[in-house]
Formats: sequence, structure tokens, C-alpha cells
Amino acid sequence: MRYLPKSDAERAAMLRDIGVGSIDELFSAIPEEYRLARDLNAPRQMGESEIVDHFKAAAQKNANGYTSFLGAGAYRHYRPVVIDTIVQRGEFLTSYTPYQAEITQGTLQAIFEFQTMICELTGMDIANASMYDGSTGAAEAVMMAVRVTGRDGVLVARTAHPEYREVMHTYAQHQGHEAREVGYGPDGRIDLSALEQAVTEETACVLVQSPNFLGIIEDIPAIAEIAHKKDALLIVSIAEAVSLGIVRPPVEADIVSMEAQSFGVALSYGGPYCGVIAAKEKYLRQMPGRLVGETTDTQGRRGFVLTLSTREQHIRREKATSNICTNQALVALMATVFLTVYGKQGIRELALQNLSKAKYAADTLGKHGKLLFAGTPRFHEFVLQTEDPPKQINVRLLEKKIIGGLPLKKWYPELGNASLWCATELTTKDQIDAAAAVLASAPVAATAR
Repeated sequence: MRYLPKSDAERAAMLRDIGVGSIDELFSAIPEEYRLARDLNAPRQMGESEIVDHFKAAAQKNANGYTSFLGAGAYRHYRPVVIDTIVQRGEFLTSYTPYQAEITQGTLQAIFEFQTMICELTGMDIANASMYDGSTGAAEAVMMAVRVTGRDGVLVARTAHPEYREVMHTYAQHQGHEAREVGYGPDGRIDLSALEQAVTEETACVLVQSPNFLGIIEDIPAIAEIAHKKDALLIVSIAEAVSLGIVRPPVEADIVSMEAQSFGVALSYGGPYCGVIAAKEKYLRQMPGRLVGETTDTQGRRGFVLTLSTREQHIRREKATSNICTNQALVALMATVFLTVYGKQGIRELALQNLSKAKYAADTLGKHGKLLFAGTPRFHEFVLQTEDPPKQINVRLLEKKIIGGLPLKKWYPELGNASLWCATELTTKDQIDAAAAVLASAPVAATAR
């Protein structure tokens, strides 16, 4: 009776109290042909040891031991075991949004530490801790810029993550804002000449991603100069947070939107992830999500509180600064623990490892294809153009338990047989060499899936 605590006598008492004689009578309003007249086709009950064995056997059906070269906004990094040890403590795992500061100082302090670290990484003055992920963070940053400037025009680099752009367009189309895309040049960066022509006095903001979807570092100072000439805001989206260990922070930006999944958050089939918005202090009042501030109590002791917005702020619909009200503090805590464990020097060394692995992968795989945008600075992703379609190559790679690069034809058909490859600190030399050997081998007679 552990999981079904109601006894037959208790069920009979409940039926009697509501005035029916049986379960069948209770559900008599449902047509008979839609009622199940037999027991569920479920296996018999099992003991604890049998259950453990059952799920171990089921787990063996999963695909294990595969090498992956996928990136594109979701990155495979090592997660120190201490992260789960801390976030699974009851006081963190079960905590609700910390409205009552007197009983939630631990959660509030963790959010405050997260905000502080994000500011140090991005070069911004303020940061929040309550976006769902990088895509919604980018869209919310655009809405924030529209509120700040009072303008409706939005320019988005075509080198920004395609799915981020889709989310942003979904937001914009129902807000009455005009969202236009700006193409890229031969170096894989946003076309500065096209951008300069596109920015007008009606432009609220320019949104770029760096490193961009093609893995390339954008020229943020040059983009900022063009945007600011027309008093438009610059939003820089960062899909790979680890890049900030070595890439210069986008200090020229007005708003930074970031996906912090790489900081200790598991891939988990796509979520939950950790979005964040950071900005210049003068835009504080238009910041969506939650902010934690430091204060002192009546006895002069250090303390933390949600600040600059009441609880009602998050449920005022069209008058609120954001329609996102879920508390993401638990996922932000994972990033906080990760950053604390690695420290300033550790994050830099981690970024250097990623850079080194990607360079070796690009040099090695580039022997069996054409490395696009080769002369432009990049982080740990690169675009490889091959003679065979990427889907055919990926079929051959899967036979060797290797997940190859992401085909780009869906979003960038002009690049032909191009795919996006990623290498992180977890990618080994042997794995890269194995992938190169498959690319060098003759195609098998197989249909691309």
C-alpha cells in the first residue's frame, strides 16, 4: 500500500459519502464504449531489487559510447561532481522563488553571487538570473531595447543562432515590431557595410552573436560604432559561455544575452538551461527577470533581497517587463558552483583547451574538405565543406559510433555541403583522428537518413 495508500474500506467510505455504490456507478456518465472493462496491461509488481535490475536492462538499450562533434548552442563540457552534490541539497532543490527574504537568505545569496560572476565575465554593470535559456534571453533583450529606446526597428545578424532568431521573430511579430536580418560577408562575420545602410533613426537595436553560429568571433567594437551612431542599442548574444575565458568581453555592448549551459548544466535532451541578461546600469529599470540586491538588516548585518520590483511585477501581463516568471535559481546555482570550482584562471585554461582541441580538429578534418572562413578568428566551432553531402558522411560516421557535424543547408543553403563541427575539452585526439579516417574513406552505398 506504499504508493496506493487507500484501502478498499477507505474507497467504500468515500463512495458512500458522495452517494454512489461503486466505482462503475461513479463513472457511469462516461459512455460504456469508452470505459476500460479489464485490468491494465501492466507487468506484475516487482520488488526493489527487481526494479533496479529492470531499469538497468532498459538503460542498456540506450546508445552509449558515442563520440559527438555537435555544438550549435548546446555544448558538452565536464561537470564536476560537486555540482550535483550541492544543488540536490533539500534547501536548494525544493526552494520556491525567494520573495520572503527572512527565510531564503541562502538562495538569495547564491543568485547574488551568480549575478556578480556574470558581470565580471561580460563586463556589464548588472545581471539577472531568471531567463529560461539563451534564445528567450535574446528575445527578451530585444524587447528591453525597444522599451528603452521607444523605437520599433530591430536588426538581427544572420550569423546569430537560427533558432534564437526564430524565437525573436515570434516575440516581435506579436509586438508590432519590424525585425530584419543583416547578411554576412566572405569572412563569416556580419556585413558591416550592409549593417551601416540598414541602421536608421528608427532602429531600436542591433543583435549579433559572438562567437556566432558559424563559430566566428564578431568585430564587436566596429558593430557598436555603427549602431551607436544612430543611437541604437547593441545586444550581444553569447551561446557559448566558456568562450569568455579567453575572448574579450563585449564591453561596447549595451545589453548582453547569454546561455550559461556550458557552466556545469547538463545537456539533458535540451533543457532546462540557464539564460541570463546583463546590461549597463542605466537600463536597470527595464531589466526583465529577477534581481537580487545586497542590503543590511535592522541590526546592520549583511543580507540579500529581491529588489526593484514587487512580486506583482512578474504577473502584470502587458505591463510587466517580462512574461517569464519561473525561478531559474537552481540552474543558475549549477553555474555558480561551476564558476567557483574553476575560478578565474581555471576558466581561462578551460577555454584554451577548447581552442586547442578545435584547432587540431579543424586542421585534421580540413585535409578532407574545405575549411570555410579559415582566416577569421574563431573559438571551438568551424564550418567544413565536403564533396559528399554531410548527411551521407554522418551515416558513415555513425557506423563507427561517431556523431558528425551539423548540416547547415537548412539555414545556409548558399554554403553547399557544409556542416558545423565542434570540439571541446572532452574531445580526444584519437576521436578526431577516427573521424578524419572516416572522412578519408570511400563512400559506402548507403542512402542518407
